[in-house]
Amino acid sequence: MAKLPLFAVMPAAGVGKRMGSDIPKQYLQIAKKAIIEYSLEPLLACSEVESVVIALSENDDWFSALAIASHPKIQCVVGGGERADSVLSALKSLSEQGRVLVHDAARPCLTTGDVDALLAAQTAEHGAILASQVRDTMKRGKADGTISTTVERENLFHALTPQLFDLASLRKALSNALTQGVTITDEASAMEWAGYTVKLVAGRSDNIKVTRAEDLQLATLFLTQQQRINQG
Repeated sequence: MAKLPLFAVMPAAGVGKRMGSDIPKQYLQIAKKAIIEYSLEPLLACSEVESVVIALSENDDWFSALAIASHPKIQCVVGGGERADSVLSALKSLSEQGRVLVHDAARPCLTTGDVDALLAAQTAEHGAILASQVRDTMKRGKADGTISTTVERENLFHALTPQLFDLASLRKALSNALTQGVTITDEASAMEWAGYTVKLVAGRSDNIKVTRAEDLQLATLFLTQQQRINQG
């Protein structure tokens, strides 16, 4: 498995309605740089990654204006209505053989250390995802806004990205799941549905996804802290 080429895919066709912004959340700025640029940097910095395919909305006018858009490793395709559609569109543009990292466009705090840990954990038999163990008490709610039950948090994890799989296997799993109307929330859910075993790799809890306005402030704080640590 380690000898197969490595690619990266980033679904970026979403509009981020929960953010309440006039532009897609991946183009909001932190320190004069778009969120998607931060999200791309660890993938582009990985020497094993041969190319990064970004699935954009057909009417995307923002990405091409970014400095990072001219990076030689980057290529763009038209995404779909849902995340799984965009990932599948990107996968279809790649070769038949290889491994693929799939990372969220609005997850800007990924570190190169977590990318390295993920790559080291994958085997020929199993895919792998970054994950953070749940620390809080978890509640399952009812439609009326009250608590249904307390969920045991032992062995419960937040699924993060990147997620790493055999390219051909993921492409087939996504295609079959979408054809059969299966709800796919991330790449691991498609692979689980197809019968594959997926490893959990401990990832940093600051690898957050910017979904709401308050997440932007938190991501800014985390990126500032990471920069200070990198500068010694």
